[in-house]
Amino acid sequence: MKRNKIPESISLANPVHLLALGFGTGCSPIMPGTIGTLVGVLIYYFTRNLPLWIYLVMIILMFLLGIWLCGKTARDAKVHDHSAIVWDEIVGYLMTMTAAPAGWYWMAAGFVLFRLFDIVKPWPVSWADKTLKGGLGIMMDDAIAAIFSLLFLQIMVYML
Repeated sequence: MKRNKIPESISLANPVHLLALGFGTGCSPIMPGTIGTLVGVLIYYFTRNLPLWIYLVMIILMFLLGIWLCGKTARDAKVHDHSAIVWDEIVGYLMTMTAAPAGWYWMAAGFVLFRLFDIVKPWPVSWADKTLKGGLGIMMDDAIAAIFSLLFLQIMVYML
């Protein structure tokens, strides 16, 4: 199967698939994870001024929902963590941006850091990606990549 070929069992008319595929951005023939992360950037832009506790509750709920969405969509696709499933990238970017300072450059830095850790997959990101299965596995490697990204972003904030 080509990496960007969407199985016939997946339909954007199905609300579960629509969300798991990042409102269709995961269907991009090139860099679906990166394109899907842009949905996270958009969501962050509109939620960045929420009180921190509300922002954190939003992320937790999106993460928990993502376990189910991504797991169901992967089962329907009959492929573990199909490249079109990008809900995990959306939530990962939002996690990265927790308590980030205002400014487009911080949004861009968070984007670059998250994509870097998600693509390179240093340990334990790679461990989670290879070991954990189902929706939790799909979500967890991106969550760990987001924690690394968040830490690096906050170090940058402190250093600059």
